[in-house]
Amino acid sequence: MSAAPNALARLVWRATDAVIGSLAVAGLRAVRIIPPDTASGFAGYMLRRIGPWLPEHRTGRANLAAAFPEKSGAEIEEILLGVWENVGRVGGEFAHIHRLWDYDITHQRRGRILDSDESERIVLRLRDDGKPALIFSAHLANWELAAVAARSYGLDTTVLYRRPNVAAVSDAIVKLRAGCMGTLVAAGLDAPVKVGEAMARGSHIALLVDQYYGRGVPVNFFGRRTRANPLIARLAQHFDCPIHGIRVVRHHGNRFRLEMTEEIKPVRDAAGAIDIAATMQVITSEVESWVRAHPEQWLWLHRRWRND
Repeated sequence: MSAAPNALARLVWRATDAVIGSLAVAGLRAVRIIPPDTASGFAGYMLRRIGPWLPEHRTGRANLAAAFPEKSGAEIEEILLGVWENVGRVGGEFAHIHRLWDYDITHQRRGRILDSDESERIVLRLRDDGKPALIFSAHLANWELAAVAARSYGLDTTVLYRRPNVAAVSDAIVKLRAGCMGTLVAAGLDAPVKVGEAMARGSHIALLVDQYYGRGVPVNFFGRRTRANPLIARLAQHFDCPIHGIRVVRHHGNRFRLEMTEEIKPVRDAAGAIDIAATMQVITSEVESWVRAHPEQWLWLHRRWRND
């Protein structure tokens, strides 16, 4: 078989990637001209109306109906509209991620970020204790803000993230994040090594734990079996360091509050070793409690539950 068709396909794919990447980068630059709240509101408004026509809406509806069997169809649809609006707002806000965090630690100026004194106390303690820690989060509200907050407090943070498929888009996103977040480590075969090196120097590892992971450990989420990435529990096992959760909550008026948990104790077996699966269940249950509190702010549109 001739290699020509394959070569042509690769050429077309690279050209398509270049076009998509150029358009995405131009779009990000254009959005940066618009004030953050205006961009957030407009994008949320548009996706609230466009989202129900997309195939992901069916996925979200099925997920919500299974997670909340007591809710009516109308209640499910209203939550889904909120989900689409939140996703749109996150998209509109992303180009301004370096400007969203306007918290005034002196409390002299009322800004976009609401006070959270208890969470602030925990963050400052982690910053100053000279030890590494593991911090998990979820796709709630504008989840990017958690890493921005850590950087603003001077917390040495290493953020594990999933790299977008389109190279130009990935480079633009990394450039935006790099100026306002900690060290960025793309998920991949070498990620555990890089994360381990960061922890050895006392950094705080931040990662999202609420997506399906095919090679993960089985956990229950909303009473349904799924799989969770065990990396955070394995790191806790290896480095014997504390685990904390942090969530972002969106409030009326495009305002946010960040809430950090006290240390979440891992589950240990009779010999005192950390039980990976049981610890991931504790973490997953914490995330479930967050989602139950604000279901319209979580990303129900992906396939969190799959047939193994």
